[in-house]
Amino acid sequence: MQDNATEVTAAGIARLAGVGRAAVSNWRRRHADFPKPVGGTETSPSFALAEVEGWLRVHGKLAEVPLRERVWQQVVGHPEGPVTALTHAGCVLLLIHDRPTLWLEVSAGSDERLAAMLPEALDQVLTPRFGAVRPGRRNPGGRTTTTSPAGTPTGTPTGTPATAPAVPAVPAVPVVNSPTGDRAIPGVHTEPAVNAPALQNLTGPAALASAPLLRGTAELAAELGARQAFEFLLGRHLDANPRQYTLTPAELAGLMADLAGPARTVLDPACGTGALLRAAAPDGPAPRPEQDGLCLHAQDGAPDLAALTALRLALHTRATVRAAAGDTLRADAFPDLRADAVLCHPPFNERNWGHDELAYDARWEYGFPARTESELAWVQHALARLRDDGTAVLLMPPAAASRRSGRRIRADLLRRGALRAVIALPAGAAPPYSIPLHLWVLCRPGKAPAQPEVLLADVGQFTGEGRGGTDWRAVRGAVLDAWRDFDRTGRLDERPGLARSLPVIELLDDDVDLAPARHLPPPATDGPGRLTDVRERLAETLRLTADLTPAPTETPQPDTRQPGTPQPGTAQPAPRWPLTTVGELARGGALLLRTGTNGGHARVPVLTDHDVLAGTTPSGTLPESDEEPVLTERGDVVVPVLGGGSVARVVDAATAGAALGRNLVLLRPDPAALDPWFLAGFLRGTANNRQASSYASTATRLDVRRLQLPRLPLDAQLRYGERFRALDEFERALRLAGRLGEQLVRGMYDGLTDGSVAPGP
Repeated sequence: MQDNATEVTAAGIARLAGVGRAAVSNWRRRHADFPKPVGGTETSPSFALAEVEGWLRVHGKLAEVPLRERVWQQVVGHPEGPVTALTHAGCVLLLIHDRPTLWLEVSAGSDERLAAMLPEALDQVLTPRFGAVRPGRRNPGGRTTTTSPAGTPTGTPTGTPATAPAVPAVPAVPVVNSPTGDRAIPGVHTEPAVNAPALQNLTGPAALASAPLLRGTAELAAELGARQAFEFLLGRHLDANPRQYTLTPAELAGLMADLAGPARTVLDPACGTGALLRAAAPDGPAPRPEQDGLCLHAQDGAPDLAALTALRLALHTRATVRAAAGDTLRADAFPDLRADAVLCHPPFNERNWGHDELAYDARWEYGFPARTESELAWVQHALARLRDDGTAVLLMPPAAASRRSGRRIRADLLRRGALRAVIALPAGAAPPYSIPLHLWVLCRPGKAPAQPEVLLADVGQFTGEGRGGTDWRAVRGAVLDAWRDFDRTGRLDERPGLARSLPVIELLDDDVDLAPARHLPPPATDGPGRLTDVRERLAETLRLTADLTPAPTETPQPDTRQPGTPQPGTAQPAPRWPLTTVGELARGGALLLRTGTNGGHARVPVLTDHDVLAGTTPSGTLPESDEEPVLTERGDVVVPVLGGGSVARVVDAATAGAALGRNLVLLRPDPAALDPWFLAGFLRGTANNRQASSYASTATRLDVRRLQLPRLPLDAQLRYGERFRALDEFERALRLAGRLGEQLVRGMYDGLTDGSVAPGP
């Protein structure tokens, strides 16, 4: 009965059955016993998951719902929303992770028994991991405040109906609320209201409503492990809602943690989904020796993110976790903290950050930030929460290094030795992907004298094509090598086009412009010799391109032996082959159809949809999990499902062995029935893609199962395959010629402008 509370949309049903949404619409029209909608709207109805699952089995639409898919549908169909479902699932996964025998005892028996025993069992796990919260007093704001052992205020909203069950002791996530936007009254001190704790224990009714989800989550944990199960569900949620979250790539998070160095107390005041703290924490059940006693502090203005981050970190590490929800600048949850390291990816370009309310805040040691300089407010907050000689690393927009409104604060940061380095990253390293963001490395001045020089570095030369194209290995090596040399000696010899240290006095002009590109010498140009080599390669490629240029296919000649056939020379109609679809071929065993995964092994390169579109080698990565990635094999055909382009790629020796990325479908043809080049060629037909595509308001999605190709004998397929292979070689040659041409033009411009190439007579 409780499982009926979980609802699933038509898109979810299609995913469960491995079909397109059009098939679900057909089932609703053709089958009178198809489950009736239980919610949603007339244009987007929702159905009871249990009823749908039963109907699919009865009608042979699927033998068994995959466990991961079933649990995910329970998450997205939860009556209280997917975030609440993820929080409930995360609490149970932490219980399974820390006290597996206790979960077995609690889960034995009925759902009612589970709901009655679970809150107390969770309290035995959540309190040791996050700390206890004592009952508190009522404040004038109409909310009940409580105090943690550390004295940090937290609270829960009042006005709960008298019939509501008592909430068990809340585990340890002190919370201060996000701002309401009201201005403070001059001369009157007002205590800020507080929100409900970011992470609360489950009540009995909540546990009962989530019982099917919790049991399914436990099954998933048995299959994947508790931590991997949570990462899978959280990753699915983030992928399904890309516009709601600004994520910090794992590679960048790891670089920032390495720049900060070993630390026992780490703070992220804008934690988001916890990527930075996860990078700073040891990966495994026990801390590394140098991080024994590690304590992670997290705060975010979104209570949902604070709760999910707390659970994610607790499952990821044995370190102490202290998480809070609330506006960090207006209501800091850790005012007395002095951390060894602060890592932060703050929100950019915020105007409503508290400029009017915080004019006399003690954190502005280096100057009161302008309304347009919210990032400099975050910089000073990070410095205020550091111990003496502690290190902070912040991801910053490039404008923060040069805006005139922030020049006085930048100047004071330099004079007092707080700003140690500004590092320009490649464009595409992190969202927003269109601009090259900066890393600021700061140190809270202690007893040691201020450093007379500051490090400026620019690793933009390691950019790649599109998202995920950044050469992170090169970026990481160049940045850490330059930083460690500078940090050890206080200066760095010039590395043309890459890094140098400058005396602070040279930067203290009217602009105090810290953009690395303005102070670094240009990289050494290729010179005339290198440009000559590029020109020769381009000429050779253009000759090859001319040789590969395909001739138009000859018009098929009619068989004059058949009576009534047109005479030679007349226009012939297109042949009408008997057609089949990819879906039919998959059901018949002529090919295997697989989709990309959301996780896998970090060491395996990933073929992304951008790689397929651009014809490049695998460049992506997958979040590490126990989910088995789909590995490509030579002769596979890979098709992107987003973007509306007519693209299909045959996997060659250079690509074989890579994991299949998201938004890609892999087709593995049976060599005895299908030629891969024949398959890929016909899948690229424009008309074929048009009839198999569906259109949303902002994107086009391809239903690969609906793509058509003719039924031809294998010898005829091979003839078409050879033609399609020749077209592919021609396309590759064109791409190479374009890249060489761009390289030659860029090198000529650089050589002429820096004097290394003469203009000639």
